[in-house]
Amino acid sequence: MIQVLLIGIGAGDPCQITYEAVEALRCVDVFFVMDKGPEVQDLLGLRKAILQRYLPDGSYRIVQVTDPPRVRQTSGYAESVDVWHRQRAAAYATLLQTELQPGQTGAFLLWGEPGLYDSTLRVMQRVRERGVSLALKVVPGISSMQLLAARHQIALTRVGEPLIVLPGRRLVNLGRIDNVVVMLDSCCAFTELSDPALTIFWGAYLGTADEMLIAGPLEAVKARIVEVRASLRRRKGWMMDIYLLRREVLPTSACPTEPASPLSGHPG
Repeated sequence: MIQVLLIGIGAGDPCQITYEAVEALRCVDVFFVMDKGPEVQDLLGLRKAILQRYLPDGSYRIVQVTDPPRVRQTSGYAESVDVWHRQRAAAYATLLQTELQPGQTGAFLLWGEPGLYDSTLRVMQRVRERGVSLALKVVPGISSMQLLAARHQIALTRVGEPLIVLPGRRLVNLGRIDNVVVMLDSCCAFTELSDPALTIFWGAYLGTADEMLIAGPLEAVKARIVEVRASLRRRKGWMMDIYLLRREVLPTSACPTEPASPLSGHPG
């Protein structure tokens, strides 16, 4: 059985690695690093910097592999992702079977939290379906969503309200927006909204030297976010951002009052 670790490494800052993750790093013989092309060499470099920081003796091996590109299918988004995941599963299965010696442990270093908007767990299930026997362990990490809240000094949730997390392509059709975290929004879907009650808390390249934050009423700052985002993308060649949209709560004095009920009041 092949031993594989999926290790969450935070949003980019090596200081965000948990003690559990550091201990897991020390158990790994081979790290599999997916190369997504020349435009995102920063991400590859950050992974290597994390290994150099926490494993200074170099007692490991890095296997760098070109990540299969996701080709958009005419049948739609879901089919495109399905084809991409099958290609990744084939590549991962070959890697695990050819690059690990008996008794060795392999690992993938995953941005943020492996259970939040990361496909690796689903891909590993497909690897198993290909007949590869895996002993899998997942080490949680700090997500960009948590870091966004910390940087803006806000709580993601409010009393009595749900928190919705979705990709940008689903935002416009959501309906009423109260408390929504949006990820993977390459088209800046927030620009399609014109609700004066919404505030946006936006962050790009969180946890890195290029971190950028903007917050304010959506109508007042959305054009600036688009401009800054485009400028950063041109300079770096890639973009990784996230934002929270929140409807401002009316002051209590602005809410209509009702006569007190004999049954109202605090329980007990």
